[in-house]
Amino acid sequence: MSGEYHDSAVRPYVLTQGRARPTRNTVGLDTLLVVADAGKPLPPSAARQARDLLRMFGRLLSLAEAAAHLRLPLSVAGILASDLVDSGHLIARSRIPEAGRPDLTTLQEVLNGLRRLS
Repeated sequence: MSGEYHDSAVRPYVLTQGRARPTRNTVGLDTLLVVADAGKPLPPSAARQARDLLRMFGRLLSLAEAAAHLRLPLSVAGILASDLVDSGHLIARSRIPEAGRPDLTTLQEVLNGLRRLS
């Protein structure tokens, strides 16, 4: 089955070098990430999963989407992505804060007004 869980021989703590949290940057599940500089090489010691994440973020994508595509635990993907942000390989784009979002009532009024025009 395609949705079936597949365990990896490499333990998550090996991929994250024993860390359970990122060192500095915290990347949320809905944080959008994109490659900062496509020509900037990763160090030879970088894990295959970090290289896969970097390739995945060739286009703007959320951390949750990339983790799902690569079948990585979200915690591991978050730590690896945070490391890539810290090293300047990725740029993190935060979602729009609640205060900057339009009110649902206003959006409904705009929609109703557009419907009256047609």
